[in-house]
Amino acid sequence: MSNLQTDDPLAGRKSFLGFTMGYWMLNGVEMFERLAYYLVRSVVAIYIMQADDPGGLHLTAADKGTIYLVWFAFQSVLPTFTGGYADRYGYKKTLFFAITLNVMGYLLMATQTTFFGFTMAIVVLATGTAFFKPSLQGSLAQNITPDKSSMGWGIFYWVVNVGAAIGPILARFVRTDLGWPALFYIAAATMSLNYLMLFTFKDFSSGANKTDSPGQVMINTLKNLGDARLITWLLIMSCFWLMMYTLWDLQPNFLTDWNDSQGVANFFLSTPFPDNWVYQTDRGLMVPQEILMNLNAVLIVLLVIPISWFVRKLRTLESMVIGMCMATAGVLIGGLTNVGGVFLLGVVGFSLGEMLTGPKKNEYLGLIAPPGKKGLYLGYVNIPVGIGGMIGAKMQGYFYGNFGEKAVLAQKYLAEHTGFADGKIWDGKVASLDNLLGVSRTEAFGQMCEVTGLDPVAATELLWNTYNPQYKVWLPFAAIGVVAIIALVVFARMARRWNDMNA
Repeated sequence: MSNLQTDDPLAGRKSFLGFTMGYWMLNGVEMFERLAYYLVRSVVAIYIMQADDPGGLHLTAADKGTIYLVWFAFQSVLPTFTGGYADRYGYKKTLFFAITLNVMGYLLMATQTTFFGFTMAIVVLATGTAFFKPSLQGSLAQNITPDKSSMGWGIFYWVVNVGAAIGPILARFVRTDLGWPALFYIAAATMSLNYLMLFTFKDFSSGANKTDSPGQVMINTLKNLGDARLITWLLIMSCFWLMMYTLWDLQPNFLTDWNDSQGVANFFLSTPFPDNWVYQTDRGLMVPQEILMNLNAVLIVLLVIPISWFVRKLRTLESMVIGMCMATAGVLIGGLTNVGGVFLLGVVGFSLGEMLTGPKKNEYLGLIAPPGKKGLYLGYVNIPVGIGGMIGAKMQGYFYGNFGEKAVLAQKYLAEHTGFADGKIWDGKVASLDNLLGVSRTEAFGQMCEVTGLDPVAATELLWNTYNPQYKVWLPFAAIGVVAIIALVVFARMARRWNDMNA
């Protein structure tokens, strides 16, 4: 009997649709965590910096970039080390600790309104997520056999996006009807549902050495990162996720500032979709950015499982190359337009690319991980997201804060093309515009309309044509995506020579 358990660690476990009950339980835990996360993440960029949002913090693009850098540092770099601890100390204990930190983080986000206070709330939330990810994914990997790897991770990615699809829709109702604090409180309550799941959650052995000290776990973590091939793959993927997270974290502000989605709004009004899927702005009826962006999650929910089945026999590296190409094309289409319908076409492109790349990065590390190191290696999967997200966040703060934000460009226009500066010479620094003009970011666009005599539609078009924010913001990020594609093609060819990396 013991030999059977050694040869087949899943033998004797109850199964459903070809996977263990533990596998499905873990997917349920993931769904609640992602629902809470996307309830907040889909709109928090607006809350942090959108100049014309009456209930927001009204911080700058640079401030938002710093907050997001800290978020990525704790949420996506820290799991590099927490994965080994999840293997060593047990997945269930680690999950309980992580869920508690997540709940605390959401509660703090509801109450902290200063830059420092809100950033500290993010640190608590992100640290919880850093412990949650490798413990959940490492436990999940113990419930998936190699022959079902593609489908197993594809279903998991589908569950993630069920939460991602529901979260923005719920966020739209909550923030318009109940306000911003309620959004964070509801996220905390949603995350708390996972405590109930843990009561029926049976822990799964990682196969790791349970006698290692915390210091030894850290040494083992760093030792495995000494593989130059693994580091190369992680850096290539960092470039790709830099581009992708820029789309998710910057498009909310870009869409709110620039996108004309009246055509999509009129379509929604002719259908049974909820009334608050459109809203009145100073430029007419528009579709909220979270609803436009939500097409990404909806497409993944509908298509990720059939696509995972379709590419199940394709090498993971080849699938990722194809996905990167499609995602980069989608980012360009969605970023270089201010028309709602065209943007949705771009969403289709980068969603298909994400479906070919996202699940495969988990699958790839799960397949090449040595025995007893699933949690450790699946902690590494967060490194590309962390590095790409951190660098991308600061790049977003620079490019959007200087060349893309409508409120800042309105200040620039007042300084450069009107007599509003009263003969003063602008030094070219965005930070000096408030003092130069005596007009804050939150007031600048309205002041521009008054000075020029243009309505908001014409003023927005004037700024778009004068400063071309679409090119200055999105082309640098798309170029990084192209570099990632070329590098991964080279890596995939070389990996054919390495049995332990050729997956």
